[in-house]
Amino acid sequence: MGWFRVLAIGGSDSGGGAGIEADVKTITALGGYAMTAITAVTAQDTSGIAAIAPVPPDLVACAIRMVIADLGVDAIKLGMLGSAGTAEEVARAIAAAAPATPLVLDPVLASTSGTALAGAGALAIIRDHLLPRATLITPNRDEAAALTGRAVDTAADVQRAGAALLGMGARAVLLKGGHFAGDTLVDRLFTAEGMIAFTHERIATRHTHGTGCTLASAIACGLARGLDLAAAVGAAEAFLAAALRAAPAYGGGHGPLGHARAAMPLQDRPPA
Repeated sequence: MGWFRVLAIGGSDSGGGAGIEADVKTITALGGYAMTAITAVTAQDTSGIAAIAPVPPDLVACAIRMVIADLGVDAIKLGMLGSAGTAEEVARAIAAAAPATPLVLDPVLASTSGTALAGAGALAIIRDHLLPRATLITPNRDEAAALTGRAVDTAADVQRAGAALLGMGARAVLLKGGHFAGDTLVDRLFTAEGMIAFTHERIATRHTHGTGCTLASAIACGLARGLDLAAAVGAAEAFLAAALRAAPAYGGGHGPLGHARAAMPLQDRPPA
């Protein structure tokens, strides 16, 4: 497998578990070349976020344009945007610099600990300008509810939310099941052709920081390699499960995943 290039756009996590840090670890572990455009810098650990400093939107857009023009890009993963101004600049930069590049949009609205990471203005830009451009959008239960304006509490609600997001212009939707109760989790991929369910048993661990970032980045890697969407999602789900099982058990809260160890052959992995 040759090199492929993935541009990760999102916030930086000082604890290394989520955001840009999780993106870079995932892309690197899966054999890609990672590039970044950082939208915000955070002071955080596994228990929560203490402070957020946004990067000027024009600087974010400049980074996007420069790396694409010089290095090229095979897929884009888009995460935390924060403000409406940043969301607008990012949408404009992607449309100008990489209009046909596969884009995986993880509509990050809040952190694992519950800190809000996007305002109402940013949500509107995501919904109206980025969602229709994305190859795939990967909302969790709460994000799907915010985007559609409808509660997502039951399996029937999930079906309706998937259909609603497609109706809003999304090309494909992976509505994640991790926020629902139960030992069996179902991530549902909705496309114009129908729905594919990815079912797996819940891994009993508190070390889940960065799962959404990791999954979206891994899907972007699959698309960059030329996999079709369903295959890219399936490969990403397998990588995420391995990373959860390989978590190093760091921190007193929601700890990080084991990205590098997950990519190793089983016989080569060091003891957990």
